[in-house]
Amino acid sequence: MDYNTQRKKLALPEYGRSIHKMVDWVCTIEDRAERNRQIRAVVAIMGNLNPHLRDVNDFKHKLWDHIQLMSNFKIDIDPPYPTPTPDTFQEKPRPIPYSSSPLKIKHYGRNIQEMIEAIANKPDGELKDQLVQIMANHMKKAYITWNKESVSNEIIFRDIEYLSNGRIKVDPNMKLAQAYNLNANTNNSGSGSNKQKNNNKQRRK
Repeated sequence: MDYNTQRKKLALPEYGRSIHKMVDWVCTIEDRAERNRQIRAVVAIMGNLNPHLRDVNDFKHKLWDHIQLMSNFKIDIDPPYPTPTPDTFQEKPRPIPYSSSPLKIKHYGRNIQEMIEAIANKPDGELKDQLVQIMANHMKKAYITWNKESVSNEIIFRDIEYLSNGRIKVDPNMKLAQAYNLNANTNNSGSGSNKQKNNNKQRRK
């Protein structure tokens, strides 16, 4: 029996063994013009195997690079793109920069911390006050969601002042939504979806 485990290892298994055999066969063609003609046919077949990628930028360029990979960079052809070298594919990915600034209050997350920073940079006025109130309500809702218990407005106001390094002084008389209203909005959104599911079930019956 001839098992795949006993055969040559495929450089790009997603193309299958038949494509690899085509590339190996093209490598044996002595006439350069014929070799170029046949390899273009192979590239066309490779493209047909992945029609959903035809709109991807540099898709054809990648196909020609894959030809080099499958031939172990031994095929002698005239590709329409610069011929890659083995070092090109061995290059390590560039590290992604990650913010090293610590989170002041972890349960709020980085997005809220950055939004508080953006609000703090705005000039004083009605718009800034409205943004602070919206953010305070959002933080209160998030606090209840994560901690599963009620929270006083004073705690939210204190956290906003702390996250803004004291640049936002919240009016202690600012009115925020009641905890049960915040929970009701969350529950209603879920119950609405459940009602829709029940209605769909009844229609099916």
